[in-house]
Amino acid sequence: MKYAIVVLAACSLAAAGAAGQAQKAAKDDRPAAQSQAKPEGEALAYTLNWPSGLSLGEGRLQSSEAGGRRTSSLSLDASLPGYAITDSYSSVSEGDFCSTEFTKKFTHGSKTTEEKTTFDLEQRSATRETLNPAGAGKSQFSTPACPRDALTFLAFLRRELAQGRLPQTEKIYFGAPYEISLKFVAVERIKMGEKTVDADHLSATAKGPASSIEFEMYFARDAARTPLRVDVPFPLGTFSMELAR
Repeated sequence: MKYAIVVLAACSLAAAGAAGQAQKAAKDDRPAAQSQAKPEGEALAYTLNWPSGLSLGEGRLQSSEAGGRRTSSLSLDASLPGYAITDSYSSVSEGDFCSTEFTKKFTHGSKTTEEKTTFDLEQRSATRETLNPAGAGKSQFSTPACPRDALTFLAFLRRELAQGRLPQTEKIYFGAPYEISLKFVAVERIKMGEKTVDADHLSATAKGPASSIEFEMYFARDAARTPLRVDVPFPLGTFSMELAR
């Protein structure tokens, strides 16, 4: 059961991370540039799957934009016998995908944790608060001029891919800071339900204060660079989060 819990956290982070260097066009098997931007609002449904392909639960990724202010949220729910798993994450950003607020709340069995990180872009600092009634706490730390939480980084990554670029190694915030590095693998045909589609395959590594994880991400080659699938390998097999169609 611990692998199911770990993969939920990994999918959250993946769904997650400086401006990137330009990539070559599709003729070189690189992400092709698109002229259209991501829609002002969207709601995407996902299934969380065991290595066997059976459903572990579901997720929902939503975003909207108004007046230069972007909001994103990710919710994950898994059905395990006698063990409730419910995760929710939300972020607010502005400007060039610069985070101003990130919150996360999750319930794993009888344990519930909630925390909020508020970013001060002028002071280049952030305040991280634990909101649990039994264990409230607060800490402050310095940040880059344009910090990005995990959800904001996902939106930024999609924008960069749509413009034919791939971000360099960058620090992202998922409560604690993580260093994420990405590598473009190839344009691949992947199975989505009963169909096969072209997708940009990226390999990612995220390193945190006490953990490191590697995973694979697949993005549609549409104008929005819609996230199609995240694969996370573990000793029991590869768990996945896949767009429901």
